[in-house]
Amino acid sequence: MPTVVPARVRSRPAHTPGPTYVSYTPDGRRMITVGSNNAIRVYTTGSVGEPVTIDHCAESHTAVVAANDAFWAGSEDGTVSTYSLQSHALENVLVRSSLPVRDLALSPDGEWLAVSSDELVVKVVRVHDMGRVLYLRQQRTPAKHVSFQPQGACLAVSCADGVIYVYSMSGESLELLRTVDGLARSLETDALASAHVAWHPDGRTFAVPTAAREVQVMSWRDWERQRTFSGGHTADITALAWSPNGALLATAGADGRVVVWETKTQRALVQYEYDQIMSLAWHPTENMVSFASADGEVFLYPDFLPPEHLDLLQQPLHASPFLHDPRADVPVTAGPAAVHGADADADPHARRHPRRRTPDSLDDVLGPDGDEDGGDDDFVIDDDGGGYADADLNGFGKRSHARADEADADADVRPGKRRATAAVWRPRVHEPFQAGSTPWRGNRRYLCLNLVGSVWTVDQETHHTVTVEFYDREYHRDFHFTDPDRYDQACLNDAGAAFACPPHHGHPALVFYRPHETWTSRADWRISLPHGERVLALSLSSSFVVMTTSTGFVRVYTLYGTPFRLYRQKSTPSVTCAAWRDYVLTVGNGAVAADGRPRLMYTIDNVKRDESCQSEDIVALPDGAEIQSVFFSDTGDPCLYDSTGVLLVLLHWRRPGQARWVPLLDTKLLGRLAGGRKEESYWPVGVARDQFHCIILKGGDHHPYFPRPLLTEFDFRIPLPTSTSAPEADGPADDEPGRLDESFVRHAVALELAEDLVAATRSTAAQRLDLARKQAEVDKTLLLLLARECREGEDRGMKALELVGLMTPRVMEAAGKVANRYGRALLEEKIRALADGRLAGDGEGNEED
Repeated sequence: MPTVVPARVRSRPAHTPGPTYVSYTPDGRRMITVGSNNAIRVYTTGSVGEPVTIDHCAESHTAVVAANDAFWAGSEDGTVSTYSLQSHALENVLVRSSLPVRDLALSPDGEWLAVSSDELVVKVVRVHDMGRVLYLRQQRTPAKHVSFQPQGACLAVSCADGVIYVYSMSGESLELLRTVDGLARSLETDALASAHVAWHPDGRTFAVPTAAREVQVMSWRDWERQRTFSGGHTADITALAWSPNGALLATAGADGRVVVWETKTQRALVQYEYDQIMSLAWHPTENMVSFASADGEVFLYPDFLPPEHLDLLQQPLHASPFLHDPRADVPVTAGPAAVHGADADADPHARRHPRRRTPDSLDDVLGPDGDEDGGDDDFVIDDDGGGYADADLNGFGKRSHARADEADADADVRPGKRRATAAVWRPRVHEPFQAGSTPWRGNRRYLCLNLVGSVWTVDQETHHTVTVEFYDREYHRDFHFTDPDRYDQACLNDAGAAFACPPHHGHPALVFYRPHETWTSRADWRISLPHGERVLALSLSSSFVVMTTSTGFVRVYTLYGTPFRLYRQKSTPSVTCAAWRDYVLTVGNGAVAADGRPRLMYTIDNVKRDESCQSEDIVALPDGAEIQSVFFSDTGDPCLYDSTGVLLVLLHWRRPGQARWVPLLDTKLLGRLAGGRKEESYWPVGVARDQFHCIILKGGDHHPYFPRPLLTEFDFRIPLPTSTSAPEADGPADDEPGRLDESFVRHAVALELAEDLVAATRSTAAQRLDLARKQAEVDKTLLLLLARECREGEDRGMKALELVGLMTPRVMEAAGKVANRYGRALLEEKIRALADGRLAGDGEGNEED
């Protein structure tokens, strides 16, 4: 139960009875109030004197917003006026509406003012140039509230019908990003109840009062509902505001309560008794809250929070109240470099410059003594505040005694000289990921999504529920179970399902395997990892369960829980892993490249024979690209899909030192994207039957969501440049430029993969038949290319003969017939000579004759 504090701050009758509104300047030095009369009050923070009164203003003000040097007030006559805080006088009428103004919002950079009124159009006006106005016309009903995201990325408009329109703001344009329906309640624009969108200070979520007298938090990146503040009010919520650091939320209700909530726990901490509060504002830096009532009264409440809760207000910026914070989904890897691998650019508040050092002595203040023997040797000046010269600072921006004593004891440090500060640089490592999984979106996420089926989990607060679904329900049955261990990784294949959870509440990390079928009473098993070790990536084959861990180990277990292999991964921290039959592919961070990030290195081991097929080879990625998924195809070839939309396969991977990544498909070159008709991306699922299986993502999504979308298949298409030579009119109508060239390269790659498979395994009759079919496809394509060159004329004879040299001897007779059909007698003669040379065992000598 919250602490109930009776009213102990007396109101200041600032305006005549009626709606009253308050706003602080960003520096907190002044507070402005407007009301139903024609006077505006400007209070000075900390002063007990009378406020400055600006008379002869418009009647019945309905909104106010302030900058440090000016403020803007809207009124029922439809005008929005600009007032100076230096002269306390009217400067201009910024914009006019034909109907009453309802709300104002100033952009974070102070350049734009959003104006909502009883009109259907919301106006966004440039404050220093009233002639530049942006009009938002998507709303079907008048807008009651407007509010800018703290970083200025978007603008939220709350309408009378309960629909919230969110516009993205880029430069001087606003585009509708999303409409949110069913969150806020329908209200009249002049109603006391609020539907205001209150953005959390970190900019990732916003809070909205609901019809259930609760405050619902929503993430604007995935538009999922997050935490709820409930149980504090018994009537409509009339005002709400986050504390400057986002650690607290204050709400006022028509039930006469002002409630302060803790953001992290959504628990009501303190409850105050004040009636008809309709506007509420936190002081930007002090423990003070001001609010105004519908009776024209203003309350300035110093020492607002009790001492036992004051530390929450004094803490740095708090995170938004997510069900699952996306930043918290990044696993902790071994080594200090992992801390620098997180993307600090994800939020502007995440990048904070360290505090500068305080001078410790007179020498530090005055600088070096000016000796000519190099007093400035190796001295690094941190002139941009980047913090790279402050390696010896502790968490409070001070030098520790240990570092100071260590520096003084150094023989190279002479009295009267500045200490040379070593620059500390650490690479940003590639973060680990689980192939086939998605991050939390609301309270749901996919743990695994592949060609067998999907594993997804739902957060039920006290536990998770896991559902495993299969595409082929005749072969396997779906199942569902309660998950008290909160698994965050999973793998699924035709043999079984493996799960892993991180350490939590003092319990070690767990790995759990459950087979789909068993002839014994119990065949599932689980293991606990050593204390402090967690699984970074999990993979499952038809023979083994493989995991890479935060300590750099690769742990291999059989399908029934027998420890089989344990070895240290050479490239750490680990990034991901994949498995197929007896083969294990691991990817890790290697040596630092020229761009400052570690090169990704991969290793392929046959764990059953304890042999390495490829050891610490480089993952071929262009600059700035990331791995999106790594998996084995249905025939057991390693495949990779990167962030540039290219699918690659590893050719000759069973031959040590001979492997190379070959592109099979560039999704950016798909015909469906030609001309910019569609904007979509593709989420990789797998490779099977010479096709790329994926999920199409639209609307800027980066991961699939529920309900489970359908899979889409794309045929392979090698990204080759288009040939400049066009076929003649009598050629095949479907012979588009480069089609045969691409077909030849694609079939040749498929043939090499099949040859490697047959040569390295005890091949089956079906595999050998497939190899013969692929060889026939290559020969067929070469014959079509030969026919194309013969149609072009005698001057293409040398290229035609070159194509014949790529054929197998059994189709050279057919090549001669093609040349004879087009009347190329000389070419036919050379083809016959080449064929005779092949039969004689000298394939090159006759070609030069």
